[in-house]
Amino acid sequence: MKWKRWVGIAVVAVGVVALVVWGFRPSPIAVEIARVARGPMRVTIEEEGKTRVKDRFVVHAPVAGYARRISLEVGDTVRAGQVVALLDPQPQRAAVLDHRTRAEAQARVERAQAALLESQSRIGATRADASYWEGQLARVQRLVQSGDLPAEQLERARTEKRRVDATLEALESAVAVAEAEVAAARATLLEPADTEIRPKGDLVRVISPVAGRVLSVVRKSEGPVQPGDPLLELGNARSLEIAVEVLSADAVKLHPGTAVVLERWGGEQPLEGVVRSIEPTAFTKVSALGVEEQRVRVIADIGSPEEHWSRLGDGYRVEASFVLWQEEQVLQAPASALFRVNGGWAVFVREGEHAKRREVTIGQRNGLSAQVLDGLGEGDEIVRHPDDTVEDGTLITPRELR
Repeated sequence: MKWKRWVGIAVVAVGVVALVVWGFRPSPIAVEIARVARGPMRVTIEEEGKTRVKDRFVVHAPVAGYARRISLEVGDTVRAGQVVALLDPQPQRAAVLDHRTRAEAQARVERAQAALLESQSRIGATRADASYWEGQLARVQRLVQSGDLPAEQLERARTEKRRVDATLEALESAVAVAEAEVAAARATLLEPADTEIRPKGDLVRVISPVAGRVLSVVRKSEGPVQPGDPLLELGNARSLEIAVEVLSADAVKLHPGTAVVLERWGGEQPLEGVVRSIEPTAFTKVSALGVEEQRVRVIADIGSPEEHWSRLGDGYRVEASFVLWQEEQVLQAPASALFRVNGGWAVFVREGEHAKRREVTIGQRNGLSAQVLDGLGEGDEIVRHPDDTVEDGTLITPRELR
């Protein structure tokens, strides 16, 4: 009986020790597991862009005048040489005067009339002087010929006659100027009904330089225009290009011929394109977060058949992905599993129930995946998003296996 009691005590002690050991045993950490696999991989630069017509033609007013209402609408088709606008070479209507302007114009008329009366009165007196000196010159000439007056009296009379004639000529010109000023001052008082609705000159016909469609009508209603005022924009709506503003640090990675994938433009499938040119000058643009960025405009052509993007128009939004590198069969791992170790990269590989740290060599990265050059094999299971609780040899359990 005594040895049975000791056996029972030993069994109880072993059970207690086992419970203590089990209680202090570290619990496995739940982690997300991913497999290293082969598949297509692409490295891109993604930016938002918009479509635009390659060749835009802005039709301007060639002369100053009064533009008639433009009947064309946005989207209308025009032919090369077609009349798209009509201009009257002179204004059609006089301006309507307010009370103050009318009073000032009336005062100018009265002042011009007073100047005309003054010039007319002075010219009458001067004509009388000219008539007097004409007779005086004839009398002095006879007396000098008879010897009753010296010759210098004749020269003095001729000088006075020339002076009076010059004064009379100047006054006649002043009268003509005063009459013109009166007419001009009276013209400012004319009401719109007193002027011609249409000028007598021929209409100026503005023609289309190219065949295409109307992209915008800058000036629809009639009204006065000056030389160079824009009237409407024309272009070929089927000749589209893509303009994308990319960061200058990304623009240096692109070159003419770089492939472009156009996505999220509204169609059922992405469109293909190719970079045509990269503008050499950057510009500053403030981002949505208020950060100043240096951006460069990249121009790309659409390579897909026109029937695939026929619904696109000028100024439509697209998402452009510039393809820097791509391969079809690449051994790759999720970028979220990588972390820095001693200046290189490493991952935690699942070996049984433990996580083992393994250094790896990677190649291309696209933000979601990284190309594995060395350190991992196809099918290896690695820990995604490892935190500080995961170390070399840590007991783990998969949260999700895929």
